[in-house]
Amino acid sequence: MNLTTLALIVGAGLLGPVLAAVPRIRTPLVVGEILAGVLIGRSGFDWVPTDDPTLKLLSEIGFALLMLIVGTHLPIRQAALRPALRRASGAAFLGCGLAIGGGYLLAPLCGLHRPLVLAVLLATSSAAVALPVLQSLPRIDDAVLVATAWIAIADVATVVAIPLVIRQGSLASVVLGIVLVVVSAAGIYLVARVMHGRRFTRALREQSWRAHWALDLRLSLVALFLLAALATRQHTSVLISGFAAGVVLALLGEPRRLGEQLIGVGEGFLVPLFFVSLGAKLDLSALVRDPGNLRLAGLLVVGATAVHVGAGALLRLPLGTGLLATAQLGVPSAIATLGLATGTLTPGQAAAVLAAALLSLLVCASGSLLLGPSAPIGDRIAVNGGRDRGRAPVPTPR
Repeated sequence: MNLTTLALIVGAGLLGPVLAAVPRIRTPLVVGEILAGVLIGRSGFDWVPTDDPTLKLLSEIGFALLMLIVGTHLPIRQAALRPALRRASGAAFLGCGLAIGGGYLLAPLCGLHRPLVLAVLLATSSAAVALPVLQSLPRIDDAVLVATAWIAIADVATVVAIPLVIRQGSLASVVLGIVLVVVSAAGIYLVARVMHGRRFTRALREQSWRAHWALDLRLSLVALFLLAALATRQHTSVLISGFAAGVVLALLGEPRRLGEQLIGVGEGFLVPLFFVSLGAKLDLSALVRDPGNLRLAGLLVVGATAVHVGAGALLRLPLGTGLLATAQLGVPSAIATLGLATGTLTPGQAAAVLAAALLSLLVCASGSLLLGPSAPIGDRIAVNGGRDRGRAPVPTPR
């Protein structure tokens, strides 16, 4: 890949903000970015060498940063959620059971004979999409708190499950890799906690802020890449390393400037590059031409909606919470990426998975309308509606 191709990919990614800026539509950024990849990739003009090793590396880094940003959305530090954890865990457990049953039920019908992959797609939710919408609602009651914790639990559980259902190595190696990444991330967190209060650390960070060293960003990226290297050595996806690094930052409560820097590096360059390159790999003609792929997309949307609405109904939660919890994006993107890399999914099936994920945003929007007026799905909203002082605004469309 040369600089001309890189300029083409980055330029094509601008279609995301262009569509997002259209009044009354408020299309999430990722829709325009994937569409741009489709236009310049194998389904369109075929200008992008999707098998280029440099593009693959940059895309993998963007994937890791995407999962890091997803991890930072988890409301780990919200004490108000603790009383809701019991019901939220029940909702997540019920959703998981319904999803596993749904996966085995749908596998013979949709042409994707991987029931556990389907189960993950049916059970997942997107904290990055749904939580900012929930937190912007003009109400904070038990249903909202339970839904917030439920979405976070479902997101974490399905992210961890992805390397297990789409394995790049033996089960033992993948499990060992997940354990090593989690233990290493915990070690990084403990070291950061110990160093945080030291006078030397405070003085160094203050100097970094004055001299624009971006020291917090550098250390965060070192931690991310070390975890990613450990994950790949153990044949585990970098999504676990990115997500673990994001959880560490969520636990630490990263300063505003670090959040802004991560958004700049990730959302300004590498994450759009990931989505454009992902769109370039998709075979959109196969999605339209093959009835099985269209059936897969439709069944995933209907199945995911049924799973979340059903789990919510069993716990007597409002209909809107189940619809809003249906939102998904990060996990389907990960499954499409890993599925294409391992041959688990065909390009047409990967397109169907992403199409279903984008349609789930419409289901989420309908749920937010039922719960009350809130900010549009495509807006960028600060975590907790900006109530966490010192924290940076984070993007919601991912």
